[in-house]
Amino acid sequence: MNNETMKSLEFQRILEAVADYAITDAGKEKVLDMKPSLNIKQITLWLEEVTEAVQITRKSSSVPIHGLSGIEKLLQSLHKGVPLRLEQLSSLNEFLDCCMKIRRFMADKGYYAPRVSSYVESIEELPFLASEIVRCIRNGRVDDYATKDLLKIRKQLAIQEERLKEKLNQMLKSSKIKPYLQESIISQRNGRYVIAVKKEYKTKVKGTLLDMSASGSTCYIEPEEIALFQEEMAWLIADEEREVEKVLYYLTGLAEEKEREIRLAVETMVHYDVLFSKAKYSNAINGQPVNLNEAHYIDLKNARHPLLGEHAVPLNIEMGRDYHALLITGPNTGGKTVAIKTVGLLTSMAQCGLHIPVDAGSTIAVFQKVLVDIGDGQSIEHNLSTFSSRIVNIREILKETNDRSLVLLDELGSGTDPGEGMGLATAILEQLHNKGASLLATTHYSEIKEFADRQSGFINGSMEFDLETLRPTYRLKIGTGGESQAFAIALKLGIHPKIIERAHQITYRESKEFQQPADLPPSEKSEQDKQIILNRHIRRGEAAVAEKKSIPAFSIGDSVQVSNIDDSGIIYKGPDAYGNYIVQVKGEKMTVNHKRLTLIVAASELYPDDYDFDIIFETKENRKKSKLLNKKHVEGLTIEHEA
Repeated sequence: MNNETMKSLEFQRILEAVADYAITDAGKEKVLDMKPSLNIKQITLWLEEVTEAVQITRKSSSVPIHGLSGIEKLLQSLHKGVPLRLEQLSSLNEFLDCCMKIRRFMADKGYYAPRVSSYVESIEELPFLASEIVRCIRNGRVDDYATKDLLKIRKQLAIQEERLKEKLNQMLKSSKIKPYLQESIISQRNGRYVIAVKKEYKTKVKGTLLDMSASGSTCYIEPEEIALFQEEMAWLIADEEREVEKVLYYLTGLAEEKEREIRLAVETMVHYDVLFSKAKYSNAINGQPVNLNEAHYIDLKNARHPLLGEHAVPLNIEMGRDYHALLITGPNTGGKTVAIKTVGLLTSMAQCGLHIPVDAGSTIAVFQKVLVDIGDGQSIEHNLSTFSSRIVNIREILKETNDRSLVLLDELGSGTDPGEGMGLATAILEQLHNKGASLLATTHYSEIKEFADRQSGFINGSMEFDLETLRPTYRLKIGTGGESQAFAIALKLGIHPKIIERAHQITYRESKEFQQPADLPPSEKSEQDKQIILNRHIRRGEAAVAEKKSIPAFSIGDSVQVSNIDDSGIIYKGPDAYGNYIVQVKGEKMTVNHKRLTLIVAASELYPDDYDFDIIFETKENRKKSKLLNKKHVEGLTIEHEA
């Protein structure tokens, strides 16, 4: 499994979920580093182990696994010429105690978990080492009775310390020294007993100044009368430290003698930690072991995507006998991608020795590679489009695929021209199938569905869609390609059948009759058709009236702005039935729709009521002719007006 596959299938999230159940740091690391195995015997052994571990957890919920805190560091400290520290030896004792507990825990598990319970035999009991640590170390220190010499030294030390304190108490009560004291208490500085003397009297008390208070008002002096006692105590303390060191070296030597046994116990404890984290995860997802084969046969019964939890819709899929390639169609958000990801993820989980959320009797094939192209995969770094990036990925899949590969392709050929995308997708599917891959792909292309119907080794499947609720059911149906639901949904939502029929003809280049939804009675259907026609005529009539009402009333002589030529003109005639006016612009008359005219100044503001607009609109020659004709008839004289 490459990084692209792990990322697309979200396999790392599965490992993280399993690791959450691990107790030891080493166990968590091993879980997070798990990789699918290609060895069917090894995978079978792993699954049998987890099955036994599940049985144990159902009988006893708490398994005594030690957290191994400090043990790894302890093992690294052995044979370095330095003794183990007290806390390390205490941790070792706790670990040895836990080893004995897990041996006792597994003692009665051999009947229903023979393999898992037998691993405890690798944990050797080390009673002498454990008992010596307990004998020598109590309450976080080497015990007085660890050796006879240590007991003798500590008794002498106690006697000497008592004498010293008695001598100091006598000095504190002495009238000779008492006036110079800051306070009548015995203190310690740097492990030596001192008395607190006022700063101004420090020369009055013979001894050694060892410290001063923060304010400088108090001097801590070791009186010379007790110096001898202190020296003797120092020698005894040094003797005690040497003797304690001997005890620590002794216990370290015992641990070094049993280093191999300790390491083996640690390895076994980590193995148990990983094993029971798998078992606890199996219980959490209601997992089951699966049958394994190397013949490309997959039979998943009520499989659920483990990351969807209780929201997952069971998936039933069988392939690898009559066909090795499944093409899934269906609406967006219908569950196609989840379906193929479920197959890839459960395959990878099983090859890691994990139980998977399926019904008992399910079967998984062991593949050398799981190759995936899901999602847009857009590469900003390499400046590739979505389509280009996916083609680069598919190129690598084509290169790596062999007859022991599981290939998962989502929306193959999308992101480009539909015709070319369909052709490219079909050719890629053909090539992958010819190379012997087990193949699951999703698509929207109806032509690819037809290809799968014709091609040997392929089968169509579809994600079910409920037309009553207009929602996907997320159930996979194998054997039939999913019909496009767009027309059915549009019809259900009230689009007229004639429109749907026309859309079908445009799409598929064939005629098909669509009926009103069955939930409408026939009388209502006919009335609906009549109402549609009536509404159409009403709307047309209303639109015509509204259009007529909306035409602005310009008067002859109005100064207007003509928007389409960005110039001004004067209204000459209009409007006609279509709302067009004749406007004179720079001596030329042109027809302009009212929508392109804006009033600048009304004629009533520019001209008197009896103004002769022929002065503006008629030529000088026509005006002369008009005056002449008003006086008398002139044979052959005509006046031509612009339209």
